[in-house]
Amino acid sequence: MMNFKNEEAVSPVIGVILMVAITVILAAVIAAFVFGMTGNVQTTKSVAVTASQNGPDISLTYQGGADASTLQYLAITIEAGATHNAAGDPVPAAKVTEYTQGASGTLGPDVPASGATLSVGSTMKIEEMGTPQRDHVVVVGHFADGSENVVLDTYV
Repeated sequence: MMNFKNEEAVSPVIGVILMVAITVILAAVIAAFVFGMTGNVQTTKSVAVTASQNGPDISLTYQGGADASTLQYLAITIEAGATHNAAGDPVPAAKVTEYTQGASGTLGPDVPASGATLSVGSTMKIEEMGTPQRDHVVVVGHFADGSENVVLDTYV
């Protein structure tokens, strides 16, 4: 049987390798903070809108949310599921409408009057856009800090 007498160097070599690995990991973490790699992460805004369809009209109801005070306007996109609405009238393939805080309502009679703010329970009606098939409704909220978030993406 062979006996090796040179085994005492194994432990120090492993120790040195571990020390180098820890040093590299710490350097990477410190560099991330110093060079700003962890900054500029935007938080998601919290605002809610619900949608429903009543015949040829699609109604959106504003539910408010934690970031309601910074909401500037809602951009509403409706992609029709058919070429004719529930009343039998032709509809465009898609319609984009914006509702701006404090502006005159142009989406139908249920939009708040000129100068009004969008409050919880406010209804925006997009008239003659609903079809017998499922229509795709997307609402994007635009906020005071320049960010925009999808607040509703559904089919009605």
